Amino acid sequence: MQHTEDLEGTSRRSFLLSTGSLFTTAWLGTQWAAITAAAHHAADMAAADLAAAPAWKGFQFLSESESKDVDAIAAQIVPSGATPGAREAHAVYFIDRALTTFDQDKQAAYTQGLKDLSAKTHELFPDAGRFSGLSSTQQIRVLTAIEKTPFFAQVRLHTIVGFFANPEYGGNDEKIGWNLIGFEDKFSWEPPFGHYDREFKQS
Repeated sequence: MQHTEDLEGTSRRSFLLSTGSLFTTAWLGTQWAAITAAAHHAADMAAADLAAAPAWKGFQFLSESESKDVDAIAAQIVPSGATPGAREAHAVYFIDRALTTFDQDKQAAYTQGLKDLSAKTHELFPDAGRFSGLSSTQQIRVLTAIEKTPFFAQVRLHTIVGFFANPEYGGNDEKIGWNLIGFEDKFSWEPPFGHYDREFKQS
């Protein structure tokens, strides 16, 4: 029998697995240079943060408390469990960089969205501090209440882009994003490419 934690992890991963339609070729094509720059920044800041004291340094847009809340949201969208999640992939650094580069126009949405997140947190849990300080079960309850909002959709998109970035650009540490979906990270192939090619060569 699965533990409750395993069941919750499976449920939360459905956030990720149901978002394939968010990745359009046109959007990635027009934003790829900026996404690459954001991913490089994610790797640099994550590495620098390991030696920082206190932690949570290096953010350009998000404050320390905001970065913790965004990191907590990302960690629920792609949770840790049997495999690492968005937190281990340093998605929050990617998001912060995105908000100062290719998605600067989303800054106001994040500012207001985080205020709304705080309000919903205190509405559901009056004695709570910030969203990041809630238990995992409490965080899921808050996110369930806001999952239909544009803010949550935006954070989810940013989290997934950062999670699946090529490891050489930052994010997707240890190829955890690719491993999760079974992506074979082979960028050059030799014929035969498939059954159709093999049959053609044999005829």
